[in-house]
Amino acid sequence: MARGKNVEISEYERKRQENIAKTQALLRNLEMEAAEAGLGPASKAKTSVPSRPKVKKPAPKKIKQEEVAPRRTSSRLKGIVADSEVAKRKAEDEYVALQAADRAKRQRVSDAFNFSDIVVAGKDWDKSGNFLSVGPADPYARTFDYNDVKETTDKELRALRERMSGLTLWEDFEPNEIKITPERIYSMGLHPTTDKPLVFAGDKLGNLGICDASQKVAEVKVEDDEDAEREGPTITTLKPHTRTIHTFQFSPHDANALYTASYDSSVRKLDLAKGVAVEVYAPSDKDEEAPLSGLEISKDDANTLYFSTLDGQFGIYDMRTPKEKAAGLQIFQLSDKKIGGFTLHPLHPHLIATASLDRTLKIWDLRKISGKGENRSPALVGEHTSKLSVSHAAWNSAGQVATASYDDTIKIHDFGNCADWKVGVEMGEKEMEPSVVVPHNNQTGRWVTILRAQWQQSPQDNVQRFCIGNMNRFVDIYTAKGQQLAQLGGEGITAVPAVAKFHPTIDWVAAGTASGKLCLWM
Repeated sequence: MARGKNVEISEYERKRQENIAKTQALLRNLEMEAAEAGLGPASKAKTSVPSRPKVKKPAPKKIKQEEVAPRRTSSRLKGIVADSEVAKRKAEDEYVALQAADRAKRQRVSDAFNFSDIVVAGKDWDKSGNFLSVGPADPYARTFDYNDVKETTDKELRALRERMSGLTLWEDFEPNEIKITPERIYSMGLHPTTDKPLVFAGDKLGNLGICDASQKVAEVKVEDDEDAEREGPTITTLKPHTRTIHTFQFSPHDANALYTASYDSSVRKLDLAKGVAVEVYAPSDKDEEAPLSGLEISKDDANTLYFSTLDGQFGIYDMRTPKEKAAGLQIFQLSDKKIGGFTLHPLHPHLIATASLDRTLKIWDLRKISGKGENRSPALVGEHTSKLSVSHAAWNSAGQVATASYDDTIKIHDFGNCADWKVGVEMGEKEMEPSVVVPHNNQTGRWVTILRAQWQQSPQDNVQRFCIGNMNRFVDIYTAKGQQLAQLGGEGITAVPAVAKFHPTIDWVAAGTASGKLCLWM
């Protein structure tokens, strides 16, 4: 719903407007000083222009836009001599003003949002008829192909390979027609509903795209419009954060609750039924920057939030605690370098797997916390070091951890007996070795989002499998034994579908590209 005219503006908005006013006043003073010093340009005589009859134009459609930052102005046109004190002072003041405007634009906003207030593109959010209320739908060099499937001798494996390789791209739209986010996709997920494929994607600038993949292409009759171009699917884009949405999770306790973690240091809870986004965690100091790289809520506790940061920290936060109190927050420094991702064991959430830029996979036990002050940390069960950095560590319900690292491997570590681990158990180097190592090109470079192996949460046939993007513009699917099941591709994929994710229970796979395009196999 639209904001009322008399709604009091937030503290953040008030300060931002004050900063803009100060900057504008400062620039006006500089211009006056330059004019008084005789440095201003000579005034030009006004030339009369014959008036034209005014033509009434239709009122333009109002578009919600970001506040424009102060622009640089030309000293030469203003008559300010280069290297003069006035020029130097002007340059310094303009630089400070631009820096302040940039900080204001990137600073997180703690206010609660209605979805209708943060829609930046696409279909508006209708509270009375949101996505979940819609009924179910009617229904380039390969490294793995049909020959691999045909040559499979194991009957069960062959049947599974045939089924997974039989997944096809959304038939109504090609990937290059489905721009689910404005910028590069960093996070991807399918809503747990089985009624229809409902895809969510988070991008580099804090946008969250939502696409209902049960919709059909709009039919256009040739006689009505011969030049009509086919339109893509209807997509809603929200902006709950000011920086990258690195990860998100649907609550295991409430399918209408979506938790998003961002580089703006905050976690928001989006209520998909009410259409409201509320901040549930952020550092108490608004100026503190602690970009988040991971987020999870365990199946055992709906009120406890687990998160990791790019500074190597791991946090546990009780969301029932008032924001101004720190009693519900525990922070542990688990690494001197960035934690790229973490997961909790689905059945034993006291066990955490972290992957770090320091090249390690580490397993921690939250049942035992030792040390004092800044040195407090959970018990380290064991660690494994790779040749290069490890991007993500993902537990599955069978006790296996999958990692992808820059040494061009996917490693699967089998801790199937972890349910029997006693408090304080320590694993040796040999016990931490991977049971399977799969060669895989993980050299994403600067412009492609880092590849991560992501397990299907609850496969219906109980065969553990994960998906991961492929630099040859495919998505690869493997079993926990390292057996490749499929290499998903198709026409219209013009970039690497780097961010790939399974539906929790159904064999649907969604993947996103650096251009914000969606690939969906069903």
